[in-house]
Order: sequence, then structure tokens, then C-alpha cells
Amino acid sequence: MRIDKRSGLSRVAFALGLALASGAAQAEQDVLERPALMLSGPRLANAALLDVQIAGQRLLAAGERGLIVWSDDQGRAWQQARVPVTVTLTALTFADAKHGWAVGHSGVVLGTQDGGQSWHKLLDGKAAAQLLLADAKLPGATDSLLKNAERLVADGPDKPFLGVHFSDAAHGMVVGAYGLLLATQDGGASWQSLARRIDNPKGLHLYAIVQDGATFYLFGEQGAVFVSDDRGGTFRALKTPYQGTYFGGLASAGQLLAFGMRGNAYWSADQGQSWHKSTLATANTLTAGRRLASGDIVLVDDGGGVHVSKDGGRRFVAGGERGRTPLAAVAEVSDGQVVVAGARGIRHAALAQVSVESKP
Repeated sequence: MRIDKRSGLSRVAFALGLALASGAAQAEQDVLERPALMLSGPRLANAALLDVQIAGQRLLAAGERGLIVWSDDQGRAWQQARVPVTVTLTALTFADAKHGWAVGHSGVVLGTQDGGQSWHKLLDGKAAAQLLLADAKLPGATDSLLKNAERLVADGPDKPFLGVHFSDAAHGMVVGAYGLLLATQDGGASWQSLARRIDNPKGLHLYAIVQDGATFYLFGEQGAVFVSDDRGGTFRALKTPYQGTYFGGLASAGQLLAFGMRGNAYWSADQGQSWHKSTLATANTLTAGRRLASGDIVLVDDGGGVHVSKDGGRRFVAGGERGRTPLAAVAEVSDGQVVVAGARGIRHAALAQVSVESKP
């Protein structure tokens, strides 16, 4: 696989210093057919994790080499899930306590129906490329879209999905490198490409999907933010004041926050029509964010920093003592308590005094 020289590799690369997977397509196919190795002890505790989510009362995290772990006691004890692939997993989402999805390298999409204890493969990069090619051959598709689809087919299953979102147990979308955007209406049993429905002629990498009521936002490289007012039927580009990569965003009641490289974060109070720079004392890349039940916003960065805003993202202050390893994800486990995940596992943290010592 070619390493992209543009502003955005993947959230994996910035959060953990890991390059996008390289090597022959055959090697990629091998990891799609080989179950994740079951780990224990220090190997499990120190594994690199890229996302953490809540499913009902269960806490789950996913990361390198197909690792998915789950906890029913807010992160004090962990168990490893059975996963059918060995690729790095970049993002998780759950529609309810039982139904969830994970995405990652080699164009993989996984599904679970038992709250994340066991997973099955729904899609891989080879099948995804064929979906894009079929869509690019339909009337109205551009020549560039067709050439991009043909290249994806020729390259084999080596392009990562980087974000996933489901509105309910049936309707979901996944996004990834080179403008990958697919949707399902049956929980992942079948998929369709939305490449012709998004104003993304450069094929910019897409990292995150955020829903605010009936409105969807996509965040990507080169300052890209796309919005859909018709539940994903079409996406149009929004202008933003930053030309670097946005690795994520948050949205609530028309209030937007986009965050990414070199400590850059911007907020909007009018659905992205105008933007303002957040005050945030870091030059580290912001890798993930979460809006807490209190309304506070928490961002984490690739330098181990945790940042908290109590005014909708206008101003952030340090959430506690800075850690020593890169962070890639954050989730709220109880009132005022969060867990952060990254290059050396999961840390339980109180925002008033962030601790980076405990691990799964």
C-alpha cells in the first residue's frame, strides 16, 4: 500500500506513531482470515487501543491486531472478545447494549449481537472496492470517481476504514481513507457506496461521522467537514478556517466542534456557517473527544494530555496531570469519571486529578 504524503495519514499514525499497513495484498488477505491472538497479563494490559465505547453498562475498547476487550465493572477487570481478524481496529460504535460494529485496516467491518463478546466479519476491503466500482459505473459518476474505484480494486484490500456510526440497529455508515463512504440499511448485511453523493472530488481521507438529530457531519483531512441535511442522502462541503486534518468532531443542537492536528480546534454555534478558534494550550494533535453527561467536553491528545471545556468548546483547560503516552480515545463511565485509551492500554481517570497508572 502507498503511504499517503498528504496532511492526514490515519488516526492510528498520529495517536500511536503507527504507519498505515504496508505490504502485499496477500499479506493483507492473511490477516483478514486469521483470528486475533488471545492475550493475557502485560501483553493485554499494554496493548495499543484506538477507541473506547459504552454499550449499555458495558465498556469496550478496540485496537491493534484485532484486539477487542470488554468490562462490566467500569474498567476494573477486562475480558478479551473473540475476533475473526488480526487487522488493527480503529473505531467502535453501538446502537444498543447488544448490537455493535467495529471498523479497521484492510477495509474490515465487524459486527456483534451479544454486546461485544464475539464478532463476525461483515465486509472487507476487497468487497468494498467492488461496491465502489459498481457505483462508479452508474450514470452520473465522474471519470475521477471511476479511476479511483479501479485503483482501489487493483490495490487489493489495503485501505482502512477510520470511522463508523449507526443511528439504530439497521442504519449505519462507515468512512475511511481516500474518501471511502459506505452505508447499510440492514445492520451491515449489505452495503452501498455513497461516493457519488458527497462533494469530495479529491478523495480526501474521512475520519469521523457525527449525528445531530437528522443532520450528519463528516470530518477529514485538509480542513474537510461535510454535512448532510437529508440523513445521509447527499453531503456538501462546509468551509472551515483550518487546512490541516480534523480527526474528529462533536455536534449537539447545532453546536459543532472540530479538532485535529497541532492542537487546532474550532467551534461553531450555527451548524458550521461560521467558525471560531478554541482556546487550548497545546500543540499536540487532538485525537478524540467526548461530550459528557454534564455537558462538559473532553479532548485527548497524542502527547498524553486531557483537556476539558465547560463552555461548549470555546476554552479548554488541562483536565489533570499529563500522561506519558499517546492517547487515542476517551469515554465516560460514571459522573465525573472517564477512561482514556492509547498506546499503552486503558487508564481510569478522574478529570479533577487524571491518573495514568491503572490498566486493564
